[in-house]
Amino acid sequence: MRLILMGPPGAGKGTQATKVADHFGIPAISTGDIFRANVSQGTELGIKAKHYMDAGEYVPDEVTNLMVRNRIDEPDAAPGFLLDGYPRTTAQVEELDGMISFTGHKLDAAVVLTVDADELVARLLQRAQTEGRADDTEDVIRRRQELYTKETEPLIELYRSRGVLVEVDGMGEVDEVTERVFAALDIIPES
Repeated sequence: MRLILMGPPGAGKGTQATKVADHFGIPAISTGDIFRANVSQGTELGIKAKHYMDAGEYVPDEVTNLMVRNRIDEPDAAPGFLLDGYPRTTAQVEELDGMISFTGHKLDAAVVLTVDADELVARLLQRAQTEGRADDTEDVIRRRQELYTKETEPLIELYRSRGVLVEVDGMGEVDEVTERVFAALDIIPES
């Protein structure tokens, strides 16, 4: 199963990604986690990524695309993968299309979690407190929401037009949302 998990920051993508990946026996690949790991380790990529992350901006496509390509080429991703936080732009969609078609497969589904805007801000501010995430300040949260609306939301229509979009209500308890995601994905045939 080759999946994308989409939704605005705070929609619960990271939480659901782990559960969905375990359910299908595939790795969950989160660009956000990879960026944060590189920042904490002080790598060259981490230094570049930190500049953009601190400003609430997306890390440039060329860095992100290479990182994703390398990750999905790893042996554990051969039977499939779940991407969390990628693609975020139409240019990244085109890059991902090429990566997947190169392996002779296609994208099985693009799952989008829908959540009320006020709930998103509340979730992110809570996460910032409980996890000590310095990149989740109110200004950065608002900037990410703007970027999502401008750059990523159009991908929803693109995947809808391809017939692979699966919309799931992301409001409610974590387990309720997980059951909705499983119900939507368990009926999709794998490519």
